[in-house]
Amino acid sequence: MDAASTRLDLAAHVPAMPFLAADVGGTFARVALIQVPQDQRREVEVLAYRKLACAEFGGLAELLQSFVDRDARTSVRHCVLACAGQVKGDEVLSDNSPWPINLAHVRRAMALDDVAVLNDFEALGYALGNEPASGARLLCGPAIRAEGAILMIGPGTGLGAAVRLPGSAGGHVLATEAGQMDFAAGSVREREVLAHLAPQGGYVAYERIVSGPGLLTLYAALCALQGEAPRLATPGEVTAAAAACSDARAVEAVQIFCASLGSFAGSLAMTFMTTGGVYLAGGFLHSMFTLLERSAFEERFLHGRSVRAFLARVPVWVTEHGRNGVLGAAQWYLRRGVPRGALHASTKR
Repeated sequence: MDAASTRLDLAAHVPAMPFLAADVGGTFARVALIQVPQDQRREVEVLAYRKLACAEFGGLAELLQSFVDRDARTSVRHCVLACAGQVKGDEVLSDNSPWPINLAHVRRAMALDDVAVLNDFEALGYALGNEPASGARLLCGPAIRAEGAILMIGPGTGLGAAVRLPGSAGGHVLATEAGQMDFAAGSVREREVLAHLAPQGGYVAYERIVSGPGLLTLYAALCALQGEAPRLATPGEVTAAAAACSDARAVEAVQIFCASLGSFAGSLAMTFMTTGGVYLAGGFLHSMFTLLERSAFEERFLHGRSVRAFLARVPVWVTEHGRNGVLGAAQWYLRRGVPRGALHASTKR
């Protein structure tokens, strides 16, 4: 995260007391205690940070309270959440959340003054600046990117995507539900997989194939098409077997996964004209970088004909999610000011 994204630009009414920022995924939640500096020229400070497994808690309030009890050790009255899905009233609607997320319940259970929420990839967009993120690895395209829109994509428990549009004060991030777009087969084999998943036709989302669970779906479908019983049970086992070339169906599943991700990323890059580049975010992709390099990702990303000249100038980086989600959520929250009145998607007493 660059200095421009973390530097404080707040109205005087923002309180100095620390607040919670959480990036809540389907498998893990990353939670931080954020301190607002009095000197507006300084960056926000992370006082405590922890990555927690969602399955170990009965709900979001319990997870956050565990962090406060163990790590915060101070009164916390404000919280911002970066969550996959859409906000409808007090509910966060998501197919991949491990439990229902109700903002009013979180506020009451933790005696908070305010709970605000934004999309998890929207938060990531506010975290990523004008230079490649620390530790990012170039997958394809030029090493130096131009100014312009930046695209963030992340296959994890689901498939998230957001675009950061250029503008004053760091620009604006547009959240999307692009992972729910219809999957478009790019090869005969992918058509066979699609026919297996939807034998009567109908809707199959990209997320069903381009995600951690989607990789398992691909593997199981390929085994079924070959009349074999699947022997691998996790996305990690599939990628490990593919890397070792010890399971032919795993190798093919990873190949289709990477190629489909390339088509998905290229389509969105064309849609938003992302001259600023594309970030593929998450530990899942970071751990399989070598497999991505050897795959058809780049060829499918570039598509064909005239658009190829544009996409060839778009750098694609692979980066770990890390603390970027909580830092981006904090940045979004502070840019709007901790509310005295109404705050978009927040709940009040």
